[in-house]
Amino acid sequence: MIGIIAQHARNAANVLDGQTAIDPRVLAAMRRVPRQAFVPPALEASAYDDRPLPIGYGQTISQPFIVALMTDMLRTAPGQTVLEIGTGSGYQAAILAELVATVHSIEIVAPLADEAERRLRQQRIRNVTVHRGDGYYGVPSAAPFDGIMVTAAASVIPPPLLDQLRPGGRMVIPVGGAFALQHLVIVEKLPGGQIRTRQTLPVNFVPFVRSGSR
Repeated sequence: MIGIIAQHARNAANVLDGQTAIDPRVLAAMRRVPRQAFVPPALEASAYDDRPLPIGYGQTISQPFIVALMTDMLRTAPGQTVLEIGTGSGYQAAILAELVATVHSIEIVAPLADEAERRLRQQRIRNVTVHRGDGYYGVPSAAPFDGIMVTAAASVIPPPLLDQLRPGGRMVIPVGGAFALQHLVIVEKLPGGQIRTRQTLPVNFVPFVRSGSR
């Protein structure tokens, strides 16, 4: 899996600010976290395929390369507090937990949140807190965040998430419609509070689920 990620990274150098490789810290985190522990039992044999896999409720665990790329784009550092929107299986939160001090992750589908918590406990990952609710509003009680990762496609960047991003922080979010072209967007909040965005590669994520839309 790591070899495939490295090949994709070389091909995607134009969206990695000229990098031809994923941050070694990110790759090391992906080696340490067993992806098979975060997929349904029937799909464990496919856990290391470089493709998304269904986890129920119309949701997926992302392709490993996309997990690596988005984590790299977030530019994490030890000691940070980050927010993930869309816990899903818990895999992305587990990767982030290897790289920062504290992860808050919010999931709107309660059974997925429950299962993610169970998996994280099984892996003895103790620096992730799973919240249940509408990710559009983030987790204001734990803000501000050094980084925010959104793992479902939103039609617009949610203003509450911009508010919860610390000056100097980054957000990585897929933006676009469920049936329209989506792109990964890097959002930076400059030290003065101004917002700068940069569109990168096209992607295909499940849509951002809101309260009342299920």
